[in-house]
Amino acid sequence: MNAENTVGTTTGATSAAPETVHALIEHQARLQPHAVYARATENERHLGYGELARGCRNVAAVLRSHGARPGDTVSVVMPNGLLTLRLLLGAMHGGFCVNPVNLLSQPEQMRYVLAHSDCRVVCVAPEWEARVRDVVQAFDRPVAVIVADPEGDALPGEMDGTDDADDTTESAVPPPAPGDVALLMYTSGTTGMPKGVMLTQRNLAANAHAISAEHELRPSDRVLAVLPLYHINAFTVTMLAPLAHGGSLAMPPKFSAGRFWAQATHTQCSWINVVPTMVSYLLEGPKPPLAQTVAIRFCRSASAALPPEHHRAFEQMFGIGIVETMGLTETAAPSFSNPMDPAARKLGSVGRASGCMAGVVDAQLAAVPDGTTGELVIRGPNVMLGYYKNDEATRASFTPDGWLRTGDLGHRDEDGFFFVTGRIKELIIKGGENIAPREIDEALLQHPAVLEAAAVGVPDRHYGQEIGVCIVLREGFACTEEELRAFSATALGRYKAPGHYRFVTDLPRGPSGKVQRLKLLPLFQA
Repeated sequence: MNAENTVGTTTGATSAAPETVHALIEHQARLQPHAVYARATENERHLGYGELARGCRNVAAVLRSHGARPGDTVSVVMPNGLLTLRLLLGAMHGGFCVNPVNLLSQPEQMRYVLAHSDCRVVCVAPEWEARVRDVVQAFDRPVAVIVADPEGDALPGEMDGTDDADDTTESAVPPPAPGDVALLMYTSGTTGMPKGVMLTQRNLAANAHAISAEHELRPSDRVLAVLPLYHINAFTVTMLAPLAHGGSLAMPPKFSAGRFWAQATHTQCSWINVVPTMVSYLLEGPKPPLAQTVAIRFCRSASAALPPEHHRAFEQMFGIGIVETMGLTETAAPSFSNPMDPAARKLGSVGRASGCMAGVVDAQLAAVPDGTTGELVIRGPNVMLGYYKNDEATRASFTPDGWLRTGDLGHRDEDGFFFVTGRIKELIIKGGENIAPREIDEALLQHPAVLEAAAVGVPDRHYGQEIGVCIVLREGFACTEEELRAFSATALGRYKAPGHYRFVTDLPRGPSGKVQRLKLLPLFQA
């Protein structure tokens, strides 16, 4: 793929910028030791930068005392909390590879992740202890289990007070190198077992700098961190990015549409980071007083495409501009972002390449002209090292000249903005014509009774695939299949109008809020 067919930036990272998570933490601890890095929304507990650095050393000492050595994997089965935050950062600071486990995983998937990751230590919240012990006792390797309260003050065995843990031992352990693997995060794939994405210290630090630069973030900025830390978006955007610009985060136990705006106001947040599902829930709730939204500079939406109808409705209802972005676990989260200038943003676009280069290729992996649909590819300092213990999948995910294949379909316009229309595996091919599921979704979302819509290709003996769509209606609204058929015929034309309709109460989603379309197929079986 030729450079002239790509568009991108390397915003944020410079040769002088810290290249490891360890260096990011230590830099801020030296620069502003008394500044707040994180605070809880439900009480007055907080964590300063100097306290964070000391706590990271303590965490590393505890992990070493349980037999873990730098480079070993430490799994974390815990919901959000200040101790969870310090544990994740402390493991990376100490040169370990941290593995946050998705708490929404099916039991077999969790067992697979803990087994496949080769973890030596698992840190668990009390409510997960019995299940995790049952899993790890069957392994043919020793696994230490540390039980800790996500909102607790310290790990069991951690030194209290303000003194650093075992300074002699700490000084004898060299800091991690930029190329060391810092994060092993398993993708939530729609089929089969998840793959373990290996991200290095350099990958994570590079994207922390890129996010901070892209959104023009300052030390005075604070983000409401409502997404779970076992997802790449929360991990990099709300946990790591503040380390790059010296800002802070406010952490609720979990997302609550009813408490969202009050939490943001009480903790003096200046920006919010959400996924489209949350936008939908917030739109269904009451409009907050102006005093609860006026201090919010912008809303960042990521992880899945935001329907333009929801985008417009949110900005109109709350008076807060949305910056739409997109990324993958394999790229340490964001690789695309719309500009901060509202006048320069493009509705329906995931934005321009951010902190990396991006392009579009055809099935033969050749670059295509602007406006032509193909597969999005990415190259840059944020791109993963590969999949853990899966060389075949790693090779398949890169072009021969080193570009990451995203699996996303879309195009780039003449201004360098990218538009995503779906996943290659989810593309509907009806009678030989390619139809992007998102086109169907967005047309149906224009109906006043439709809250959510998700189209999928249903096997058909005549066309190969017919279009099926699952509909979630707005509360208090009624609508029949016949009404939607008539609406679709007008909005989409006869050929693209869905042939099958199913009314559901919700849609299956991964941890990022992205609809898992292929899981809808059983609803259309006879």
